[in-house]
Amino acid sequence: MRRSTQISISISVSIAALVTGVSISAQDKYTVKVPNGLAFSEFRGYEDWPVIAISANGGKFAVIVGNPVMIDANKQGLPDNGKPFPDGAKMAKIHWNPKTQETYPGQPTVPGTQHDVDFMVKDSKRFADSGGWGWGAFEYDAASNTFTPATTASKPPQENDAKCGFACHTVVKNRDYLFTEYAKR
Repeated sequence: MRRSTQISISISVSIAALVTGVSISAQDKYTVKVPNGLAFSEFRGYEDWPVIAISANGGKFAVIVGNPVMIDANKQGLPDNGKPFPDGAKMAKIHWNPKTQETYPGQPTVPGTQHDVDFMVKDSKRFADSGGWGWGAFEYDAASNTFTPATTASKPPQENDAKCGFACHTVVKNRDYLFTEYAKR
């Protein structure tokens, strides 16, 4: 075998081993779970769900997305029509730290590094004692590209169960515990 072929094979094998090692060591976010609460795996594919609305508060940008059950319910007028959301409705709220695009015309403020992601799911049997909804909050660490469940030290503080959002959301009980308003198209 020619020396150049041996070197090429050696480099290819080294790159394959490196890629395999990196992918093995990378976190699979779908294994992360709030103790006694929601798991990331319950929201697999949320990254591709349609947008319900966008928001900015607490110095963060957010996009609120919903699964097909949630989107269909919103299109039917829920919760403004007074009906509750059906079981299986799911939402994700993805927060980013803002950044300014200095070199773009008008220097727009745009999403920068991700801050966290929050989840809600309607399951009236599983979460009967929290308005039929379960919540979960996961903080994102950009340096390690990992998620961890939010804790009582988080802002806002989160308990380690699926009812972590219930106290906050009771002020919108008349909207089936939902703050987000579906943005008309």
